[in-house]
Amino acid sequence: MTRLRAMAGTGRLALRTLPGQGWVRGSGPAVLSRLRDAAVVRPGFLSAAEEETLSRELEADLRRRRYEYDHWDAAIHGFRETEKSRWSEASQGILQRVREAAFDPGQALLPRVHVLDLEPRGYIKPHVDSVKFCGATIAGLSLLSPSVMRLVHTQEPADWLELLLEPGSLYILRGSARYDFSHEILRDEDSFFGERRIPRARRISVICRSAPEDMGPEEPGQPPAAS
Repeated sequence: MTRLRAMAGTGRLALRTLPGQGWVRGSGPAVLSRLRDAAVVRPGFLSAAEEETLSRELEADLRRRRYEYDHWDAAIHGFRETEKSRWSEASQGILQRVREAAFDPGQALLPRVHVLDLEPRGYIKPHVDSVKFCGATIAGLSLLSPSVMRLVHTQEPADWLELLLEPGSLYILRGSARYDFSHEILRDEDSFFGERRIPRARRISVICRSAPEDMGPEEPGQPPAAS
C-alpha cells in the first residue's frame, strides 16, 4: 500500500471540503480554515481558447528540450522546463490577469515566468520552495491534464490539503501554504482526489512567482521553484 493510499484510506472518514468547492479537500475543518485564503483554486480561469493559445506558444520552446529525470534539488522526476520572459500579446494578456488575481498591487514579481512540463509518468516530490529564489506567493496555470496537488504540514503531517487542478485552472499558494506546508504533484498511479481517480497525462504548468524580499525583481540567474 502506497503512502497516499494509506493516507487516503484514513482520510475518507475525516474528509472535509469547503462548501461549494469540490476542488479542495483536507484532513479537517481546522486546516481548511487555516488555508482558506492561502491555498486557492480557481477552476475555469482560462477559456479553452486561452489554454490553446498558451499551449501552442509553449510547444515551440519545449519541443527543443528533452525530458529530464534529475532535478537540481531532486524535487522533480520526468520533466522539462524553461523560464520565459517574451510572450505574444495574447499570452501577455492572460498573464496579466494572473498577476491581478494572485498578487497584491505593487508586489515585486520575478520577471521570468517558470514553465514546467511533466511527462505522463512525471511527478513532483514533496518540497518547500526555497525562500532564496521565490517570495511569499506562487500562482500557477494548469494546462493539458488534470492533476492533484497535495500539501502536508512540515511539522504536523496529519494536517494536509489536496487541490484538484483541472486544465485551465489557476492555483495560488501564499503565506502559511507557502512556508509551513510541503507541496507535491502526485504521480499517475497515486492520483486520487478522495475516492475519485484522476488520471494523469502530460501536464504543463505556467508559474508566476513573487520576488524574495531581499532580491530585486530584475535580478537574473535564480533557479526556478518546482510547482
